[in-house]
Amino acid sequence: MSNLRGNLIRYGIFAGGIGFIIAVLGFAFVYFTVSIPDANAFVNSQSTIIQYADGQEIGRLGSENRTVVKLANIPLHVRQAVMAAEDRNFYTQSAVSPIGIARALFNNLKSGSLNGQGGSTITQQYAKTAFLTPERTITRKVKELVIAMKLQNQMSKDDILESYLNTIYFGRGSYGIQTASEVYFGKSVSKLSISQAAVLASILRSPGYYDPSYGKENATRLKARWQYVIDGMVAKEWLTTAQAKSLKYPAIRDRVTSGALAGPKGYVISWVVHELAKLGFTEAQLQTGGYVIKTTLEKKNQEAAVTAMDTRGPAKTPDNFHAALVSIRPGTGEVVALYGGKDYLVTQLNGATQSITQAGSGFKPFALVAALEQGIPLTSIWSGKSPQVFDDVGKPYPVFNYSNEQEGEINLLAATAHSINTIFVPLGIKAGPDKVVDVARRAGIPNTVALMPTPSISLGVASPHVIDMASAYATFAANGIYATPFIVKEVLGSNKGVLYEGKIEAQQVFQPDVMADLTYALEQVTKYGTGGAASSGVGRPTAGKTGTTTDNASAWFNGFTPEFATTVAMFRDDATQSLNGIGGLGAFTGGTFPARVWNTYTKLAQKGMPATSFPEPANIGGTDPVSYLTAVPTLDPELAGKYESGATKKKKLAAKQ
Repeated sequence: MSNLRGNLIRYGIFAGGIGFIIAVLGFAFVYFTVSIPDANAFVNSQSTIIQYADGQEIGRLGSENRTVVKLANIPLHVRQAVMAAEDRNFYTQSAVSPIGIARALFNNLKSGSLNGQGGSTITQQYAKTAFLTPERTITRKVKELVIAMKLQNQMSKDDILESYLNTIYFGRGSYGIQTASEVYFGKSVSKLSISQAAVLASILRSPGYYDPSYGKENATRLKARWQYVIDGMVAKEWLTTAQAKSLKYPAIRDRVTSGALAGPKGYVISWVVHELAKLGFTEAQLQTGGYVIKTTLEKKNQEAAVTAMDTRGPAKTPDNFHAALVSIRPGTGEVVALYGGKDYLVTQLNGATQSITQAGSGFKPFALVAALEQGIPLTSIWSGKSPQVFDDVGKPYPVFNYSNEQEGEINLLAATAHSINTIFVPLGIKAGPDKVVDVARRAGIPNTVALMPTPSISLGVASPHVIDMASAYATFAANGIYATPFIVKEVLGSNKGVLYEGKIEAQQVFQPDVMADLTYALEQVTKYGTGGAASSGVGRPTAGKTGTTTDNASAWFNGFTPEFATTVAMFRDDATQSLNGIGGLGAFTGGTFPARVWNTYTKLAQKGMPATSFPEPANIGGTDPVSYLTAVPTLDPELAGKYESGATKKKKLAAKQ
């Protein structure tokens, strides 16, 4: 019996030894036969990369929703938060943790399945995410260990961490820390607070389990894991106890439809694709060609546009509400910021470049330029009484000021500041409606926008795109130089050869002295008039014009500094529906939300830039007052009274502020 027991022991040891040898040989075979795929090939593949003007990435076509950033552009506290959550000893321990593997194996055996519990270092997670399928098999696990070990020998810790942070999935269709920062907090990773970084570090473990948008249970679990991450940062002395106690759990953005085109970014990417199509690049080519598209967009400006809309626009809006912004560099036509809507996957109509809506008093500067070109000075005196009735090809055309405001006899400068309709209509008639149309065309309103040379042209009954108005005001800001707006700066092929290069197409369309007087008049709008909300706290010269249309159906603010011309517009799909009541405002005008958004955008976009000045006014026509009280006689005053006392009295609100 004892001999039998001894033989069994010897056979067991022999079999175990053979098994160990086979396991070692098998691992060695895998080690020498499994190679590391090209990491850049995984991240970059043959997708088309769309970039800001400085080369930073906006998004991709033909791949996941991913934006690659350098480790140097990821704040230290963001990296530390991720390590606190996933691998606290990342910089000091091996790529493979035997203790972690043993713990994971015990948990897997205990549960009776290979469920992937724990055990993975950041290097292993990167190996699994970037190079392997998600299957849960022993073979895949062995490959993961082998690739992790090889990565450790071929890449620095910094390179591994950078690659990991650019490949890991954070939920909501976002791959990588930069895209996750935009999706969850609406900002670049470089601007994440410690609390926000800890949230993202918590979510990446299992987005479906922690993303609070999926339910209260997730929100509860996320807060607990957020605290775990903060505690881990304290344990590693990356945070002091006092700092940790002072942190507040941050607000997280609502989840929007996921995907590469989700959110405001989708409008940018889709418009770039639209413009590339006009250059001969097909969508199929862009999906697989591996192009690099450098745009004219400035990252600082684009982020400023999104932040301004998120923080200064109305919080709760109806489904058919649109808000859009376009900002252009005067004299070049480069589009530096474009906001077409909140979520492209919800509404594909780009509010900045495709939607049209009546422009309102944003057209009054065209009438003012037409008048200045004919020597009518800013000091000229006009009648601002309301209502007045003018002749429109044999038909009476009643004009009211906003809220039927009575201004009496005032000069053109004050009329511009306060947007007096009953002065700008006769001004346009005196200058010639055809001249007003000509000015609008020269400024940048394209032929695709119908413009009729009638008395109402000065009040903005035409319906341009937001980008059209931004282009026109960029002409004003450039002292009369019109530049064709464009967004595609350069297209590089997969071999980095230049396939297309955008060019500035500019020409002088207005005399500088006319622009100097126009700018001076528009400065009064933001200093003392209807656009006062636009200039508050900007700390640099501003000029612009509000625009509000019939029954407050659309609201605009068109403005500029010497550096940027920016238009903000808000409107509804149905041009007959008023904006009144949205955002809690009884009267939704261009001087409210649009001016506030313009204000915040300008402050953020130009933060740190030196303030420059507008040209001094040229005083066309002299500085002495000139009366134009009878330049355009109105129809019978009794007729005006009829309009005020009759059913059309309610049309006072039709005035364009």
